[in-house]
Amino acid sequence: MDNQFQNFELKQQMNKHADMEIELLLEAIYRLSGFDFRQYNRSSISRRIYNRMRVSNIPTISRVQEKAIHEESFLEQLLNDFSINVTEMFRNPSFFKAFRKEVVPYLRQYPEIRIWHAGCATGEEVYSMAILLQEEGLIDRSVIYATDMNEHVLEKAKKGAFSIKKMQAYTTNYMLAGGNHAFSEYYKTDYQYAYFHPELLKNIIFAQHNLVTDQSFNEFHVIVCRNVLIYFSPALQSQVHHLFYDSLSRDGFLCLGDKETLRCDGIISKYNETVAIEKIYQKKRR
Repeated sequence: MDNQFQNFELKQQMNKHADMEIELLLEAIYRLSGFDFRQYNRSSISRRIYNRMRVSNIPTISRVQEKAIHEESFLEQLLNDFSINVTEMFRNPSFFKAFRKEVVPYLRQYPEIRIWHAGCATGEEVYSMAILLQEEGLIDRSVIYATDMNEHVLEKAKKGAFSIKKMQAYTTNYMLAGGNHAFSEYYKTDYQYAYFHPELLKNIIFAQHNLVTDQSFNEFHVIVCRNVLIYFSPALQSQVHHLFYDSLSRDGFLCLGDKETLRCDGIISKYNETVAIEKIYQKKRR
């Protein structure tokens, strides 16, 4: 029994040491790069740190911190590790179908439409939105601002080139989302990639933006941020929700991911649930 208790105490002590090392690492990253991961979901960040340790054969978190401080290329590697880049075209097709039905009619009343895709990763959902707007006859009066903290993934997004192996799944998503053309009309292919037509890019502005540290940069009719906030702590989620609220125009729409909600924050009272199941909310008039 004593041995079991000692082992438990040792494990608890080791966990405290690991937590302290992670806090010091995240503080160092913030001071070196300006990117603040200190309020990110700790289990998510820990997994990425331990994965980097495994891949790079680094024995301790303290050694990770040392390399981050002294090796700029390693710091860049860590920043890429921490960036969330899970996405696909017309992801959760029912969301895009609901957007066509419930949000597009409101957008038709505006002479200019401003949409912010926050945490756009490699751009698949941004191109999905551009296609949807084109099919609804709104693309020429729309500007889509696509932002991410990671410059590396933004460069990929600007190219509009996606693995041809994914096109079959993306085509299925497109059709389920209410697409009314042949999806292949929107891209050309070679043996490796599908290249989406440059016309889709003319109304998209890609820019670096950090939701944790940066402020609003415009007023938007729609903000799309899907399955990004799940990686933030509750306090940070609240901070970003207030940033989004302040960035929306009157009657503007906030679109979250299927794993996210406004219900954990008092700000829910400032929105109407347009399509609750798809996490589409409309800002109330004051």
